[in-house]
Amino acid sequence: MDSLLVDRNLENYSVRIFSNFKVKKFTIKDGDSKSKFVPNNRYGLGFGVASEKFIIDLAFNIKNPNKAETKRFDLQATTILKQQHYVNLYIQTYKGFNVKNDFDVPTVFRNDIRSVTFGINYLYTFDDVAFSYSQLKAGLPQKRNKDVYITGGLGVFGVYDYFSADATVFSEETSAYYNEAANIKRYNGRALGLLAGFVSYFKLPENITATFNFMPGIALINKTITLEEDSYRPSNIMLYKIDFHVGLGYSYKRYYASLTYGNGFYSTNFNNDNKYFFNLSNAKLAIGYKLKAKRK
Repeated sequence: MDSLLVDRNLENYSVRIFSNFKVKKFTIKDGDSKSKFVPNNRYGLGFGVASEKFIIDLAFNIKNPNKAETKRFDLQATTILKQQHYVNLYIQTYKGFNVKNDFDVPTVFRNDIRSVTFGINYLYTFDDVAFSYSQLKAGLPQKRNKDVYITGGLGVFGVYDYFSADATVFSEETSAYYNEAANIKRYNGRALGLLAGFVSYFKLPENITATFNFMPGIALINKTITLEEDSYRPSNIMLYKIDFHVGLGYSYKRYYASLTYGNGFYSTNFNNDNKYFFNLSNAKLAIGYKLKAKRK
């Protein structure tokens, strides 16, 4: 048990600095108008420690003193368990969004708009996934014989999504561009569905490694929409999503760099010609230094 949890080889340890980007944003659209709800202070800086068995990163959110602050908690993580179980989970709470319109109403920051989203994606792969995300992100060589690896799989996903405002998410000026059913005070959605996709790994020249994962899905969703004086359940019960994740790693002697980017795009219909989309995005650039040179 001790050998599973503790790595005693200093060659596998490194210290690192990184910059990251995390955001949950959502969009409401009808046939003629579209409004995006985008938070502020989406970037962070931090430092951490990495090994073959774990990565611990501590980030500090960057706040622009010239912009209103979005209060936020954003956790997104991906791992592969026992070689055939791809797991991605996320927990996000936001308070404060910029409302950006594609019509002639200026962007405003609304600190009363809240959002909560959490969920999990699980993919069972047909073949063993014989590479490690932790090793790739920590600049360590992959213990595998093939330079190209691709496998598909099937799985399930679940998501809970919520947003609300003190009155409605649209101001009086903005609401004039939408029908009455789009003036939403609160929304709840709970979905469970199926996904399919593939994960891949590529060993490239010059000590470069790459990964690319793609996972579309479809789900049944139970939605409740509360207006100022009424509420309803949309008759459309479908939720569609597309997830993808890309990663690049480079290693040179005791130095390494890794760049990862992931995006999840979800869409459903609120009826009355109103459509709803939300994005879950994250990116990280890390530069590390290994504590001990590799023995020749």
